[in-house]
Amino acid sequence: MNEHSASHLRGLPSFAHSNRRAFVRAAGLALGGLGLGATAARTAEPTLTTASSAGTKSKMRLGLVTYNLAKDWDLPTIIKNCAAAKFEGVELRTTHAHKVEVALSKAERAEVKKRFEDSPVALMGLGSAFDYHTPDAAKLRKDIEATKEYIVLAYDVGAGGVKVRPNGLPKEVPVEKTLEQIGKALLELGAFAAGYGQMIRLEVHGSGTSQLPHIRRIMEAARHPNVGVCWNSNQSDLDGAGFDANFDSVKDRIVAVHMRDLYLEEYPWRRLMTRLNAAGFAGYCLAEIPESADPLRVMHYYRALWLAYQA
Repeated sequence: MNEHSASHLRGLPSFAHSNRRAFVRAAGLALGGLGLGATAARTAEPTLTTASSAGTKSKMRLGLVTYNLAKDWDLPTIIKNCAAAKFEGVELRTTHAHKVEVALSKAERAEVKKRFEDSPVALMGLGSAFDYHTPDAAKLRKDIEATKEYIVLAYDVGAGGVKVRPNGLPKEVPVEKTLEQIGKALLELGAFAAGYGQMIRLEVHGSGTSQLPHIRRIMEAARHPNVGVCWNSNQSDLDGAGFDANFDSVKDRIVAVHMRDLYLEEYPWRRLMTRLNAAGFAGYCLAEIPESADPLRVMHYYRALWLAYQA
């Protein structure tokens, strides 16, 4: 989440060397085996056929993160506006006005699920603010258990996964130890999520932790097919060895993409689209953009530019 603004992974454990099709298929089978219904099916069956600059048809879908553009919208408004602007899916961020939270009753959860199943918009996931970098063992355990409650909520409302994040590197702890701790937490959560047909999507986020070499190290420790990367389109993606090397380091684990305003010329948006398409990415590119007094107009323009970058 931007709150401030063709090679396989080398040297990874054997799981990470499995090809992308196997990774996505494993997640898809988990969803199908649990019978999650039409909403989950739509998250796994992309239909967009825009011609890309790589010469193949794009399978990517456009969606919306409710932070911040839609933070004050209720569910009917989210669905209405996304449908009108041809946004195919949405990630509902915790603490916002739509109030899809763990406090919902069983009946309320079923109502949320039905709203999306009866609409052209997929509930592709829930966006949490959980992180696992704390050196406090009690807090770490509390956050892991709270994430499990959120995973159950995602299953109940028909979502396909939960976004989590690293959020920093405590100065008093060696960096490698923190990265290993985050990875092990994700490994536990991936195993739990598998029982509910959910993906754990690790956002490339946080001071220090947003560096792609650190995300790669976390993913080395999180060796589970239900744990993937949410590419976050940070400016730090260009650091170190550069965009392509950073993208290559995690490309086989990317399961979702967050995108800032596409008019920002300092970020290589067209290159990102080309690389995603070449990697066979078939998930959601989610607009994570500021509030607007004319949100539908902004969404229409956003979709037009997103399509143009792929042409």
